[in-house]
Amino acid sequence: MSWPWVFIIYIPIGLATLAAIPALLPATQGKRGSVDVLGAIAVTAGIALAVYTIVSAPEQSLTVTLIEGVGAAVLLGLFLVIQRSVREPLMPLKIWKTPGLASANLAMALLGAAWIPMWYFLNLYLQQVLGFGAFASGAALLPMTVAIMIFMIGITARLLGRFGAKPLIVLGLAVLAAGVLGLSLVRADGAFVADVLPASLIAAIGMSLAYIPAMMSAMSGARPEESGLASGIVNTTYQVGSALGLAVMTAIATSQGATELGDLLKLTDGFQAAFIGAGVVAAGGAVLTLVLMRRPRQAVQEGPEKETIPA
Repeated sequence: MSWPWVFIIYIPIGLATLAAIPALLPATQGKRGSVDVLGAIAVTAGIALAVYTIVSAPEQSLTVTLIEGVGAAVLLGLFLVIQRSVREPLMPLKIWKTPGLASANLAMALLGAAWIPMWYFLNLYLQQVLGFGAFASGAALLPMTVAIMIFMIGITARLLGRFGAKPLIVLGLAVLAAGVLGLSLVRADGAFVADVLPASLIAAIGMSLAYIPAMMSAMSGARPEESGLASGIVNTTYQVGSALGLAVMTAIATSQGATELGDLLKLTDGFQAAFIGAGVVAAGGAVLTLVLMRRPRQAVQEGPEKETIPA
């Protein structure tokens, strides 16, 4: 199949999801309100311009890059002003007073900034250096997918109940860093089993250990009526972190020769640089989570005694 099918394949999935909604989701009473259109436009434009600025920086003059960067900052600043002034903001700023939300979002952003670039450049390495076709490259990533499914479904939930979110996020990001840095050792004449498979499985395990705990930590301190907002913020943070991380790693890889399609050595050098950058991001995320994240506790009143339960 041709490349547009990577987008077309989602159409029947989306239609099937829409068709299943009436049967699977309970009916709830509606609420009249307004949509923060200006806020949505400002934050979307600001994030998009920030990503574009980073991606295009190696090919543009410093003056143009600075102008674009200032423009992105102005748009994001305008978004914050709008959130303070409108009656029904897209993101009420008081949500950031929720215990653990900021640190969990930081961990999630750095997780995306390390994981997605690793996945992207691993695909390029398999195809452009090792010579895998598109189907073979996708199949080569299936062991990572299987490892993620096994850990997320069968292991991470149990560990989360026993140790809490913070230790798993720190451990997961550290393991992810080890796996991605292991991929930075790939060679121009490498082989999948020796150079890719072991490190990629380690990275997948790290991602599996960190993702769900970071998601739960971001939502656990929110009030019930704010849980949807907290979930939306942390999911958006992951996507934004992924986009910014990929933009930065692309700039790094390009500067080290990743655009030299006819030179396997330069291609490999560029991919290695991207893996090193992603590994450093994951390691930094582990350190920042260890330092900044606090284990929130929710007070529960039961009779005359007051008990605190870890969130």
